Amino acid sequence: MSVASVAALRTAGSGRRCRAGSPHIGLNGGRFLMMQRRELVTKAGIALSVCCSMPTSSASANGSALGLQVLPFKADGYNFWTWRGRRIHYVEQGAGQPIVLIHGFGASAFHWRYNIPELAKKYKVYAIDLLGFGWSEKALVDYEATIWMEQVSDFLREVVKEPAVLVGNSLGGFTTLFTATEVPELARGVVLLNSAGQFADPNRPAAAPTEEEEESNPVARFIVKPLKEAFQRVVLGFVFWQSKQPARVEKVLKSVYIDSSNVDDYLVGSITAPTADPNSGEVYYRLMSRFMSNQSRYTLDRLLGKLSCPLLLLWGDLDPWVGPAKAARIEEFYADTTVVHLQAGHCPHDEAPEQTNRALLEWLASLDARPRPAEPSLQAL
Repeated sequence: MSVASVAALRTAGSGRRCRAGSPHIGLNGGRFLMMQRRELVTKAGIALSVCCSMPTSSASANGSALGLQVLPFKADGYNFWTWRGRRIHYVEQGAGQPIVLIHGFGASAFHWRYNIPELAKKYKVYAIDLLGFGWSEKALVDYEATIWMEQVSDFLREVVKEPAVLVGNSLGGFTTLFTATEVPELARGVVLLNSAGQFADPNRPAAAPTEEEEESNPVARFIVKPLKEAFQRVVLGFVFWQSKQPARVEKVLKSVYIDSSNVDDYLVGSITAPTADPNSGEVYYRLMSRFMSNQSRYTLDRLLGKLSCPLLLLWGDLDPWVGPAKAARIEEFYADTTVVHLQAGHCPHDEAPEQTNRALLEWLASLDARPRPAEPSLQAL
């Protein structure tokens, strides 16, 4: 993830703050362990604190007060699709042009609890749980940056079966953008809500040694790597245990929801549900130690340079991690961009669902009114 966590060391039980994205760590005396600990704790705090929302059996009273329908919670999930032999959970409602909603790191399809029922009044809405999250299988695989892009691409081909508007929050935004650049024929439009991802830094130091280079170095292979992995497991194991405690979850959520009214039992109690899976701890370790370290290979400027469909930014300007400056830079970089600024934090779709739904529906209506590219004729083929 590219966001800077204001609560990174709080998640690990420390009172000091750390800066995200620390440089590559080499074996440099005691500095190795100190800097590696800082990097891991910061990233781990980001991962489990970003928009976590696995629901419990109660619906939000606040949603009813707002006049919004709330997605009913089903303990066994809604629908399941088999992808590469793994069970993938998704919600499907409504009819019409398809929209696919993709949650952020640590969340699930249920994080769209206030959005699915409203959008489904006019559109066919899908909300998918990414592999390793929510009610999808906690697969023990290598979580590279491409894995969720491939999952969503295949979901579009096999389940949706026609071009769709892709909507993503945080990590889901990064996955949405990545997918739209790899299968442009399946993306009618892209909507990013406080998306993860970073622009390339021309002043960044030389890249860290590749895994192949490290394997060829006996000292790195037999001393540095085992020590590094052992240290990672200890630190991340502790952070994972700390981060799934209800009091900690509530505290972190309230730090990213500027209006904490929707930080309710539906939201807080749910984060512990997936952690009951025996593989959840190992999945968390793999996500943090592998995926989080290689996102820099897929920068926003690289992805936006390949994008070919309309883009909407629904941006919570009060986000303590990803502020409006990032939205401004995306708009400057990509011409076909519409920006709607919302008075909300990192998860505007759940914190300010009325604003989000209204802005999204207005943009979708304008997208529907655009002339569509002509389908190639059989004669032309």
